[in-house]
Amino acid sequence: MMAKIQNLSELSQSFSFTEYDFFDFYRRAFERSELGRIKKLLPLHEMAEDFGLVSGRRAPKRGRKPYFTPEGKVALMFLKMYTQTSSPKLMEQLNGNVHYRIFCGIRINPENPLTNYKLIDDIACELAGKMKIQQLQNLLAEAWKPYMKDLDTMYTDATCYESEMRYPTDQKLLWECCERAYKAMCEASGRLGIRRPRTKYLDVEKANLGYAKQRKHSGSQTRRLTRRLLHLLGKMLKEIRKMEREHAEAKVLTDKERKTIDIVTKVYRQQSNHFESGNPRESIPDRIVSVSKPYVRPIVRGKEVKKVEFGAKCNNILVDGISFIEKLSFNAFNEGTRLQHCVKMHKRLFGVDVKKIDGDTGYAGTANRDFCKENGIQTSFVKRGRPSQTDKEKDFVRQELARVRATTMEGSFGTQKEHYSMRRIKARKKETEILYIFFGIHTANAVRLAERLLEQQRAKAA
Repeated sequence: MMAKIQNLSELSQSFSFTEYDFFDFYRRAFERSELGRIKKLLPLHEMAEDFGLVSGRRAPKRGRKPYFTPEGKVALMFLKMYTQTSSPKLMEQLNGNVHYRIFCGIRINPENPLTNYKLIDDIACELAGKMKIQQLQNLLAEAWKPYMKDLDTMYTDATCYESEMRYPTDQKLLWECCERAYKAMCEASGRLGIRRPRTKYLDVEKANLGYAKQRKHSGSQTRRLTRRLLHLLGKMLKEIRKMEREHAEAKVLTDKERKTIDIVTKVYRQQSNHFESGNPRESIPDRIVSVSKPYVRPIVRGKEVKKVEFGAKCNNILVDGISFIEKLSFNAFNEGTRLQHCVKMHKRLFGVDVKKIDGDTGYAGTANRDFCKENGIQTSFVKRGRPSQTDKEKDFVRQELARVRATTMEGSFGTQKEHYSMRRIKARKKETEILYIFFGIHTANAVRLAERLLEQQRAKAA
């Protein structure tokens, strides 16, 4: 009886006649497809080694044999971003699409398909805890250099990859904290076998629902509700601390509840100080905007449509249409100070000196101008002082760099967000969110290079 899943590298031919091996037809068709070209461009084995999935031990590992090989796990993450599907949908596609199975290096028994989609989530969590972005990018750059040109020209810009979360107003955040604290307080009371402390939770819940149903809110209504929410939240946190003092010998809260209460307490302190200051525009250091995602910070971008974004801010470099991550952080940072770091990263990835750089006005500071002048790097920065008619060639290069950045660089951000599941990153943990951003960016790169590979094959055939 055929096993539930087999690795293609371990399969042996069942028939002595190749004309009966129908799987070989699928394999040849896969090599001609876009997925086949993408797999050819990916250094999966080297990436699996960098993730620590490939060990040098000769002795076999104990326990159940994994469904996916180390290379298959890495390929699965590229496939997830390529298909833009959730884990359940991707599992269905793996059971029904032969090309997807060849891409991941597995063969599934049609009579016994995979059903537990959490297997994909477990692989994502495993890779997220072992990922080293810059080392992986070194491997990808080394594999992709033969298909790239104009390596001495670099473009740089920053964008924000937003997290999947609701817009965090103070009232929504405080009510979410009240719900979490009330649930923890009730669970702790039941665990200790004591009477639940009395609160105004139901009254505040009714007031909050009435406030949420209104289309417009006056300033006095907002302050009144905020005051009630803070008072209720402070009362519940006080009761939880009281229970912990009176029952020190018992475990009042579970580890998960303790972690949640710590986050809620920090939110309460931030919002209480903010409310007492009376300044709605006051800046709150390390402001928490989500209880479930406490690592997310508001990123002020100053755009007309969206002035504030919530997610990871990423400074990228672009070389011949291929993007690489220079800095990724959930805290706001000034990308204008990262230009020299971008140059060093470019040298490490491609081994050539940068001769042309383009960036928006945020990078055109005095320190960056002096650095580029000392190293003989031509930029697209607007020349200071009076315009001259002597350097027409430099002006043309400057305008061309600015044009390419405005189209190619901004276009790469749009392509990643629209076609590779990066408009709103759907992840519950910080590490997994970073993993999806990394694979989304480089899946878009691999597809772009696969198009070039197809053009080269067509040129050779002609």
